[in-house]
Amino acid sequence: MSEQRNGNTVSAGRRVVVVGAGMAGVQTAVALREQGFPGTVTLIGAEPHQPYDRPPLSKAVLLGKAEGSAFDVDFEALGVTLELGREVTGLRPGDHELDTAQGPVPYDVLVVATGAEPVRLPGTEDVPGVHLLRTLDDAERLRPVLAEQHDVVVVGAGWIGAEFATAAREAGCRVTVVEAAERPLAGALPAEIAAPMAAWYADSGAELRTRARVEHIEPGAVVLDDGTRLPAGAVVIGIGARPATRWLAGSGIALGDHREVLADEGLRTSVPDVYAVGDCSSFPSRRYGERLLVHHWDNALQGPRTVAANIIGETPAVYDPVPYFWSEQFGRFVQYAGHHESADTAVWRGDPAGAAWSVCWLREGALVAVLAVGKPRDLAQGRKLIEAGTVLDPERLADPARPLKSAVA
Repeated sequence: MSEQRNGNTVSAGRRVVVVGAGMAGVQTAVALREQGFPGTVTLIGAEPHQPYDRPPLSKAVLLGKAEGSAFDVDFEALGVTLELGREVTGLRPGDHELDTAQGPVPYDVLVVATGAEPVRLPGTEDVPGVHLLRTLDDAERLRPVLAEQHDVVVVGAGWIGAEFATAAREAGCRVTVVEAAERPLAGALPAEIAAPMAAWYADSGAELRTRARVEHIEPGAVVLDDGTRLPAGAVVIGIGARPATRWLAGSGIALGDHREVLADEGLRTSVPDVYAVGDCSSFPSRRYGERLLVHHWDNALQGPRTVAANIIGETPAVYDPVPYFWSEQFGRFVQYAGHHESADTAVWRGDPAGAAWSVCWLREGALVAVLAVGKPRDLAQGRKLIEAGTVLDPERLADPARPLKSAVA
């Protein structure tokens, strides 16, 4: 019987292999040891670098304020074997083996933690000066571009586009951001919430062009579909990311509409003895009544604890977090907790033209999400209220002078 199904404690002779050496993979290895797993743990990463954290790539590393962002984890002391620079190309669940260029890797329990990969703009793969920002190598290639203060065009006004534009302006570059939608963050926030953020670009000295589509990119220029030519010493593509799961083709693991692994509430996949965690997978949320695909750092930090508990099997765990993320852009600290898609009411706290404001979403009176700009207290209190499913009074909630928690109905 499979290890997942019988719930027995994994013996000291069992082998856990984790594919993906980002936050989710590293934290899975750490959580296994912290929770007392006695067997072997192997962490496989496609990149040759020591496992590292990604958020600093668009900030400190990119601006030359830090040389890297390696995790402060003593893998040797934890008894975790690192296999770096080893790309996994396939999975054969029937044989309990992974395929790699260096040969097969056997496992007893497998954890898929391969994250997400950036979406490429078709036709730009071989154009000089076109960059993505996902890996340490990407950041290292972009660092001299900013240091030389090139004209920079960013394609995409999402979270990563805004963060890169912020860094480029700080470095003294002239920055133009091109967005096909009518506003920034079109896929992440409702129009009335995202619209005020458009002014942040101009405030920082960046130009934001909305409803602008790229016709093609050539060396030194981005050509829009209306014929406009934008000078570009460098182009950064930030139009989204997709789960990095192509290597699972033919494995029998069920994938969703976005090519993500469909995990259950314990982060198990449809195949015995295989788990999935982080950006590469979605999970059913009882709290929100739908399946969530969360591409944020906190999800990669929290999910591994559930995976480790269920691998060990002594205290089975259910994963149902309040999603959380933050973004530093244009001198503002933006935080978000929850999931607003099912909300029926949005309540503003403060003036969105100001430096500090927040928005709370309610569903049948209960707080389900909060966006806070320069208001960390609102975020901290809101996150706890969401976890508790607390019903709030909208009138008191709308008063930004009141602590958010004082609006409890």
